[in-house]
Amino acid sequence: MLYETVQQFSLAVRNELENNLVPFWLERSVDPKYGGFIGQMSNDGTIDPRAPKGLILNARVLWTFSALYRFNEDNRCRDMAGRAYDYLEAYFWDRSHGGTFWQVDFQGHPLDDKKKIYGQAFYIYALAEYCQAFKNDPALQRARQMFDLIETNSRDQTYGGYIEVCNRNWSVAEDLRLSDKDMDEKKSMNNHLHLLEAYTNLYRIRPNTQLRERLTELIDLFDQRIADQASGHLNHFFDEAWQPKSANYTFGHDIEASWLLCEAAEVLGDPNVTLRAQRLALRLARVTLAEALDDDGGLCYEGQAGKVTDPNREWWPQAESIVGFLNAYELSSDRSFLEAALQAWDFIEKYFVDRKHGEWFWRIDRTGCPDPTEPKVSQWKGPYHNVRTCLETIRRLPQIASADPN
Repeated sequence: MLYETVQQFSLAVRNELENNLVPFWLERSVDPKYGGFIGQMSNDGTIDPRAPKGLILNARVLWTFSALYRFNEDNRCRDMAGRAYDYLEAYFWDRSHGGTFWQVDFQGHPLDDKKKIYGQAFYIYALAEYCQAFKNDPALQRARQMFDLIETNSRDQTYGGYIEVCNRNWSVAEDLRLSDKDMDEKKSMNNHLHLLEAYTNLYRIRPNTQLRERLTELIDLFDQRIADQASGHLNHFFDEAWQPKSANYTFGHDIEASWLLCEAAEVLGDPNVTLRAQRLALRLARVTLAEALDDDGGLCYEGQAGKVTDPNREWWPQAESIVGFLNAYELSSDRSFLEAALQAWDFIEKYFVDRKHGEWFWRIDRTGCPDPTEPKVSQWKGPYHNVRTCLETIRRLPQIASADPN
């Protein structure tokens, strides 16, 4: 029975990947006039040709098509990855101070030249994937250069961890917010989560002692500083000495961190680190399952003090919940996690997949209605979360089926 369920699940995910997500980004995201990729597309598919272009979207496109080429060896994906790599190198790389700009205009001129560490991390993550797919030595050297710049200029030598934002010349910025909705604090969970992700991918292709130490330290920070021992959630913002400065939490980050921590521990291969990462991962997954998963399978966005404070559903927490719950099932054999992953996928197919204009909607309210004002493509809306979920799910499901004793 489990085998049949897993087979159907895998076929549905593969169909969504190959017949919706990949064609959408292959056919509709390229900017033929100004190069690279479009900066903004509305929910109905209308493109703003003069929209700014963000580092996050472009780095995520690079990661996505590099990962897709490793999956399908489709030369169209090779071409898209090469296009993303070339554009990032030509327009986002700062040839005066190193590192990457946060945002350029539609013609590639810098608009925001800050070195937001979150963005630098995503470029490392993407470059490492590009190296795995195409064995590109210049990309590997660039990733190592990025790592050195972050370690030299952002790492807190006193309290550990990393400062959020630097100026173009790598001095610490006065305004430390990643976006307008974030707090102006020295450190955040989100920044460290994606450094963890980036350093994990870089360690896969070029392990060394310094990178191993930093990746181990990041896991320790999540276990000892970022995770709230009382609530089982991840705190969001901290001062430089790791005193929490916020009380809310986002369920999507909790469940995303749960499997990324396990992935980081896996590449390190240290049994003690693995045990701690898996223990924290299961705690995060259990509290997310208990507090955030609605009856219809949707994952609510935000909570505080054990209660949901934002019941709306966004595309990326739905995607991350599937991988997080599958990972928790692999760790625990608790069927409730597998059922939650299946339920979450059903919810995505029912409410999030845009069968008219393609891709997924950004946000769904409690009644199942999409928010038409949110873009289909933007600095923050790209192919990374949902494509990665499809790839991870396709990879994990055969292992789950073969491990089942029934």
